[in-house]
Amino acid sequence: MAAKIAAAKAKLVVVETKPNPVAALGAAAFAATAAVLMAGVVIVGPGVQFDDPTMTVTR
Repeated sequence: MAAKIAAAKAKLVVVETKPNPVAALGAAAFAATAAVLMAGVVIVGPGVQFDDPTMTVTR
């Protein structure tokens, strides 16, 4: 039992890593893209209807 507890404690050790600026830039780009796509869904929502763009000219 004590060996299992020691093995579990060894897995809980926090390892410090250096921050990666490229990963932060990628996460920011992903968040910005998601924000633009969500804004597009709000603007062009499910109730939006586009009429036929053809024009009829009567004389």
